[in-house]
Amino acid sequence: MFEDTSHPAEGRTLLPSLQAIDALSAEQRLEVQAVAQVLPFRVNRYIVDELIDWDRIPDDPIFRLCFPHRDMLDPDDFRTIRDLLVAGATKQQLQECAQGIRARLNPHPAGQTTQNVPTLDGEAVPGVQHKYRETVLVFPSAGQTCHAYCSYCFRWPQFVGDRDLRFATRRIDPVLAYLRSKPEVSDVLLTGGDPLVMKTRVLARTLLPMLDLPSVQTIRIGTKSVAWWPQRFVEDDDADDLLRLFEKVIASGRHLALMAHYSHPRELSTPIAQRAIERIRGTGAVIRCQAPLVRHVNADSDTWAELWRRQVALGVVPYYMFVERDTGPRHYFEVPLAEALCIYTGAVSQVSGLARTARGPVMSCTPGKAQVLGTMDVAGEKRFLLRFLQARDPKWINHVFTARYDEKAAWLDHLRPCEGERFEFEAP
Repeated sequence: MFEDTSHPAEGRTLLPSLQAIDALSAEQRLEVQAVAQVLPFRVNRYIVDELIDWDRIPDDPIFRLCFPHRDMLDPDDFRTIRDLLVAGATKQQLQECAQGIRARLNPHPAGQTTQNVPTLDGEAVPGVQHKYRETVLVFPSAGQTCHAYCSYCFRWPQFVGDRDLRFATRRIDPVLAYLRSKPEVSDVLLTGGDPLVMKTRVLARTLLPMLDLPSVQTIRIGTKSVAWWPQRFVEDDDADDLLRLFEKVIASGRHLALMAHYSHPRELSTPIAQRAIERIRGTGAVIRCQAPLVRHVNADSDTWAELWRRQVALGVVPYYMFVERDTGPRHYFEVPLAEALCIYTGAVSQVSGLARTARGPVMSCTPGKAQVLGTMDVAGEKRFLLRFLQARDPKWINHVFTARYDEKAAWLDHLRPCEGERFEFEAP
């Protein structure tokens, strides 16, 4: 159940601390095991020993952030797979049941496999997504895991062992060929999973060839390592090599940004987490922080205000408050847009302008990144006011539009246009 990820390539089993074992009842352990048949579960000793308040489980936010909960599954699905475990079902029986449940959880939302996969010379480019004109996402195969898994993660299909759901590339050459064919692409985002589970020498084989492409001016690395395994930048045997790699990217004239996923202020509280930030910033790299608004974890204004204040104090940039995506156990984590707007407004009202760089609440949906700006009354009708910060069609960017106010709506496709109007992004 617990896995030590201090050396991810080795994947050694971890015997959890006695405190962790004693804190979970037999029924709770069974529930975790049942949900983990369907959704990925991985945790490391740093989280268990340093971040979780075991006196507060199961309601501790970090515990909820990484440990599965029975309510993440439909009640009937949970009972089915729990009963199979109790009955001693075979591995194959459990896998078949789990695959059926996963198929109903919208594993690849927002057109990731149907609209975002580019082609070159008539063939799909493996492990690449190109949704926005200037930005290409690259999924290196060695980076398609994490030091620990967030239970809300919209990339959960990468981790469940199903090759049909996994998105990755084993070769950099097709990626470079595609980038050469698209000189309008200025930004490359390495993502996963987490590319920083890769050994530095492996990461360099993906990263350094990008420096031979004059069109690529910004390199981003999506990572949770800063929160889940800050040792990667301080104590790991190739931590210094990683920082030298960052310096080499910056010396080439590129902007290097770590898109860091901090979901709760506690992830910034430990000395080693703060030291990791200090060392990364010392290379000249910029850390931009983003996370979704997640029920049971950070669904209140005070938590976000404290998160942003700590980030600014440590010299990193608050970037996005996302809306939980429409995939996986979204019913368990999602926050309606109206409530999300109140939480965001309450948080930004508590912080200085330096922390108000965080944009939210933002949905990364099929047309693009749609931000809920507020509400307004038009002829006695209450409406949401929204705009696209980024869009599949560049002409939609900064386009402001309205939708009928619906206090239960939690995603763009829950919204409806006002009487006599239509959404431009849904036009034929």
